[in-house]
Amino acid sequence: MAGHSKFKNIMHRKGAQDKKRSAMFSKLSREITVAAKMGAPDPDMNPRLRLAINAAKAQSMPKDNIQRAIDKAIGGDTEAYEEIRYEGFGPGGVSLIVEALTDNRNRTATNVRTAITKNGGNMGTAGSVSHGFDRMGLITYPASAGDEEKVLEAALEAGADDIQSSEDGHEIWTEADALHEVSSALEKSLGEAESAKLAWRPQVTVAVEEGDAQTLFKLIDALDDDDDVQTVWGNYEVSDEVMEKLG
Repeated sequence: MAGHSKFKNIMHRKGAQDKKRSAMFSKLSREITVAAKMGAPDPDMNPRLRLAINAAKAQSMPKDNIQRAIDKAIGGDTEAYEEIRYEGFGPGGVSLIVEALTDNRNRTATNVRTAITKNGGNMGTAGSVSHGFDRMGLITYPASAGDEEKVLEAALEAGADDIQSSEDGHEIWTEADALHEVSSALEKSLGEAESAKLAWRPQVTVAVEEGDAQTLFKLIDALDDDDDVQTVWGNYEVSDEVMEKLG
């Protein structure tokens, strides 16, 4: 289990999808509102909004919720959210990048720092971690989209850089500025993606053992439970054997 796919895997591992659905919708709504406010409220004219809506649809978010989030931006009835990135270290020497959308920088910084330090980690300064990651586009498809050969062929034709397939599904990586173009091309050959977003891909991964993995997952859960935190990225790799022990 690699750091970039932690969200899906941890939620399946804990069987907490229903419990977290409301919080997830809140985060998705916030991203849609911010995307619509920063560009045109039309997804055809606004790549970031289109990706945000696709991500919401992939999580079965109702159309009414999506439209409400767009209407908030159009009506100006929304807080002034700013995008902030925090960098830090988790148990076992893991590097973490935390992306947030917040209307209160001080509150979010305090909450992120508390979650990290209470769970065996340390906050880092800007740039202390991100130099070990590449900013790229990540498009995911379920295993049902096709076998590895079919998805690889479609990804190459669409102009993707790399693909990783497993029994859980397919992860297709692109240059950051090619994300919208590649995801649109893939949609024609493979259908709608499970998700398409900008991501932090670690240049080198760190193998995490059972004790550190348990603490690390607690840390990530604590961050993920914060309404302001949108995504947590890490350079950790947890073996199937360790995952089985953790249940």
